[in-house]
Amino acid sequence: MKRKSQAEVVKQLSDRELLLNVYASQGLFLLIAIIVGWFLFDKLDDFLILWQFDFAQIWYYGVVPGIIIVVIDIILIQFLPKQYYDDGGINERLFKSISIPHIFIIALVIAISEEVLFRGVIHTFAGLIIASLIFALIHFRYLNKMVLLVSVLLLSFVIGYMYELTHNLLVPITAHFIIDFLLGVYYRLFMR
Repeated sequence: MKRKSQAEVVKQLSDRELLLNVYASQGLFLLIAIIVGWFLFDKLDDFLILWQFDFAQIWYYGVVPGIIIVVIDIILIQFLPKQYYDDGGINERLFKSISIPHIFIIALVIAISEEVLFRGVIHTFAGLIIASLIFALIHFRYLNKMVLLVSVLLLSFVIGYMYELTHNLLVPITAHFIIDFLLGVYYRLFMR
C-alpha cells in the first residue's frame, strides 16, 4: 500500500481542520514544555527569570532580525523557482483562509508555544545546537525541500543565538512572531 504524502493528506482536510491541527500541535508543544519544564526547573522563579521586558533587547535582537529575515525570505520567494519554497501548499492555504487579525493571533500562539519549548526549555538545558536541530526536525515537511530545510535551520540558529546572547525569552518570541506574522500577511495578500 502506497503511503500518502503530507500534501495529499493536507488536501483532504478542510480549512477549519487544517487550522485546528495547527492549534492542536501548538497546544501539544506547550503541554510538553510545561511537563518537561516541571522536571527540569528547580523552581518556577528559574523559569520566570527568562521573561524580561527589556525594550532594547527586544528591539535589537527580536524586531530588527525578524524584519531582516522576512525581507530576505520575500526576496528569495520572488527570485527562486516556486517549487523551492513549496511546502505542499500548507502555508499558502492556511494564511489565505484566515483574516489578518487571525494571522496575528496564530503567529502569536505559534511564537509563544514553540519558543517556550525550544528556547525556554530545550535550549536552556541542552544548548543551542540541540534545540536548533530539534526545531528544524519538527518542521519535517521541509526535510525533502533543501531551500526550506536550510532556511528553517538557519532561522533556528539565528533565533537561538539571539536567545543565547540575551537569555530573554521575549527576544526569540518577538523575532518568531514578527517572521510568522509578516510572512503570513505576505502569503495572504501577495501569493498567487
